[in-house]
Amino acid sequence: MKVLVINCGSSSLKYQLIDMRDEQVLAKGLVERIGLDGAFLTHYPYNSAKKVFRQDIPDHKCAIGLVIDALTASGHGVISSMDEINAVGHRVVHGAEKFKSSVLVTEEMLATMEECVELAPLHNPPNIMGIRACQGLMPGVPQVGVFDTAFHQTMPAYAFLYGLPYEAYERYGIRKYGFHGTSHRYVAEIAASMIGRPKEDIRIITCHLGNGASVAAVKFGRSIDTSMGFTPLEGLVMGTRCGDIDPAIPAFLMKKTGMDSSAVDSYLNKKSGLLGISGVSSDLRDIEEAAMAGNERAQIAIDIFAYNVRKYIGAYVAAMGGVDAIVFTAGVGENSIVMRAKICSGLEYLGLTIDPVFNNVRGQAQEISSVGSRVRVFVIPTNEELVIARDTRDIVEHL
Repeated sequence: MKVLVINCGSSSLKYQLIDMRDEQVLAKGLVERIGLDGAFLTHYPYNSAKKVFRQDIPDHKCAIGLVIDALTASGHGVISSMDEINAVGHRVVHGAEKFKSSVLVTEEMLATMEECVELAPLHNPPNIMGIRACQGLMPGVPQVGVFDTAFHQTMPAYAFLYGLPYEAYERYGIRKYGFHGTSHRYVAEIAASMIGRPKEDIRIITCHLGNGASVAAVKFGRSIDTSMGFTPLEGLVMGTRCGDIDPAIPAFLMKKTGMDSSAVDSYLNKKSGLLGISGVSSDLRDIEEAAMAGNERAQIAIDIFAYNVRKYIGAYVAAMGGVDAIVFTAGVGENSIVMRAKICSGLEYLGLTIDPVFNNVRGQAQEISSVGSRVRVFVIPTNEELVIARDTRDIVEHL
């Protein structure tokens, strides 16, 4: 079975074609600037050099058509025709409480997704557009939706409810949903296999640290808490997001600056976090370089990020009654040797130590804890596309 994995953003589309017989990525790529001037597709076939195609791409249907053309073209294609695509798996950001697992796409499922749009107005509409586009171009090919929020639907009510009047939850669905669930689920399962114990027998804290960042408490294979909340703004200080703040601050900012709610939302989501604190960049690599050159604000940003992650780790140790393993993943987690060491510094009370030699690794799965450390620590590259492809295969095989 060959599964095409689609991840639609508002003006972009990522894809991978995976042969599920051996889980080989046959091709992957990215369509950028959909609906804008200067649109292009970058295609990476496994058997030849990358190709870049520049042309007008007015909508997602056109973008997916170009992807299919790239996959089937002579010279840089990897399949002979579209008929070799047996199923399509879609990343969907928000499933609210409606979807607790991946599901086959139906008209009823799409109608339910539409009901979730108000909870993810920037993400769910392009996800739906991608599904509709594939339906138009590949009629009869089964499609599956895989939800970022689904893994966290095992959180208990005392973890996901806020201290608001209960009607806010009942009437408006205001609660913690959590995100990055596909990533947290994947790396927790890989960590369990590296430890050599069933996931139902261990407590893992997974740290998905990228421009967007979240931490999850995975107890016996189930998410019981996570740092992102009603939206991805809650939790850790991130690249441009503020993370946890006093909820009175937005109203205070509106009063002092005259900003309206949209402007404050942009201020907290796009101008804050590491960018806002450092004044340098939202990219930790740039911030680390600036800090080494003596930039004090850059160093403060690094200290705040590490402190926040370490604080959540401590909270989730308490929530789970202990911890067996900690996992670092995503761009920062997989690649920042300095940040991993800084986060782990101060966790020695758990019996946790990392080995500087083992920690000198980027982008590959490896245990970095010292021999004899009571808590195992791992770097595990995430692979959300593979999870989507596996879920798609499993659902389609049982049709």
